[in-house]
Amino acid sequence: MNTSYMAFEFVHPDFGRRPGEQVSPEENGMRLSPKHTISLTYDDASVRQAILILLTTRPGERVMRPEYGCMLHTLLFSPNDDTTAGLAIHYVRQALDRWEPRIRIVRLDAGRNSGAEEVLDIYLEYTVLATNRTQQMIIPVALSGGN
Repeated sequence: MNTSYMAFEFVHPDFGRRPGEQVSPEENGMRLSPKHTISLTYDDASVRQAILILLTTRPGERVMRPEYGCMLHTLLFSPNDDTTAGLAIHYVRQALDRWEPRIRIVRLDAGRNSGAEEVLDIYLEYTVLATNRTQQMIIPVALSGGN
C-alpha cells in the first residue's frame, strides 16, 4: 500500500471513525486490528483523525508541546450566538493554520445546531494536499458543559 500519511488509529468518544458514525463507550481510544496489534489509519482518514485530535486538545495538555491545541474550550458556557460562532471559526482557523500544514481550508463556518440549542456546530471543508481530495466534517461543541 503506497500511502502518504499513516498514524495509529484512535477513536474519539465524541466522533466516529467516519462522519456521522456513533461510537459506544467501549470502542473509545486506540483501536486494535483483528491480529491484536495496534490498528493504523491511512491518508485522508489519518488527516481527519489528526484534525479531530487537534481541535479537541486544549493548549497546555501536551507536555512536550504546550502550545499545541485549539482554544475551543474557552467557549464553554458562552451564549450560542453569532459572536461565539465567530470566535469558534477564529480558533479553529488559527489552530489548523498553525498545526495542520497537510490541508487547505475550503470552507469554515459555525452555527447553532438545529436539534440542540446548546450545541454549536462547526462546519469544516478542507482539501488534503497530498491526495487533492476534499473532505467535510461537522464538529459539535457543547456550550453547556455537557457531552
